[in-house]
Amino acid sequence: MVTRRVDLRSDTVTKPTETMRAAMAAAEVDDDVLGNDPTAFRLESEMAKIMEKEAALFVPSGTMGNLISVLVHCDIRGSEVILGHNSHIHIYENGGISTIGGVHPRTVKNNADGTMDIDSIEASIRDPKGELVYPTTRLICLENTHGNTGGRVLSVEYTDRVGEVAKKYGLKLHIDGARIFNAAVALGVPVSRLVQAADSVSVCLSKGLGAPVGTIIVGSQSFINKARRLRKTLGGGMRQVGVLCAAALVAIQENVAKLESDHKKTKFLADGLNKVEGLEVDVDSVETNMIFIDILEHAKLNAEKLRKKLEEHGIFVMQESSSRIRIVMHHQISFKDAQFTLSCFQVVKYLKI
Repeated sequence: MVTRRVDLRSDTVTKPTETMRAAMAAAEVDDDVLGNDPTAFRLESEMAKIMEKEAALFVPSGTMGNLISVLVHCDIRGSEVILGHNSHIHIYENGGISTIGGVHPRTVKNNADGTMDIDSIEASIRDPKGELVYPTTRLICLENTHGNTGGRVLSVEYTDRVGEVAKKYGLKLHIDGARIFNAAVALGVPVSRLVQAADSVSVCLSKGLGAPVGTIIVGSQSFINKARRLRKTLGGGMRQVGVLCAAALVAIQENVAKLESDHKKTKFLADGLNKVEGLEVDVDSVETNMIFIDILEHAKLNAEKLRKKLEEHGIFVMQESSSRIRIVMHHQISFKDAQFTLSCFQVVKYLKI
């Protein structure tokens, strides 16, 4: 019988804290579609200030935040965006930039650290002389941290260099910053400095920050004015949304400071798992709150069986493939939970599964 539950499937599984629930219950609200919700205004103002951008907008999800951002920058059908072949926008967002926005993706290979080679980005920009036959490049997208490479961090220097390329060719730069605060904490820099080169950033509130719902997009006032209209078009305009924004304000005030601890717990668990026979973790690549665990061929087990056996012990993980499992740390996992998780992996490994 399971007496303990440790949910490591994602940092999206957190539950609202008591402080969040109290803030939600007491939130001052009004009609946000009409622009009158004071709690939404507080959240947007605070995020714009933190990110050092002119304005911000609350949207229901990261997918919508990225879609709106791409569509604002690529407001002519047939525009092209340069983005990583292994990026969240390209793989996990239903192809919305194409199906809804008529925007063509031009992919550049993501390296193991989540970056794209600067030369490859520049080489992918369309020559305006070929506009009769080519899409028109208007945007470059980065993802920080980069999820599919294990939560890798893009540096300030790299981001600035991409920003310089964008400016050189008159393009815009959007950062999918679903876990941008994790990146800033890992680098030890203000988040505003990390996104300084970006024309827009989407920041997920319900991943590492632990709010129950929502994403904030930031940019210039002109960008946000256009984004607000697109949010309405896509069905993202909500009325008394301050109930949700109140929880997000608590998340920003209380949980950013917990990210460093999340990273330390992740590193502890990664080091331990890499020592379990039959499992392999690239410990050097663990920079934030995510671990990819590879099951070696000689281990004589697969990810599905391992996942199910771990669930019998109260440990919940994400199966990535037949030989890979993903773990994501968050603020509601204690160090003791991390120790317990490691002990369960050690026990399950030697069972006949």
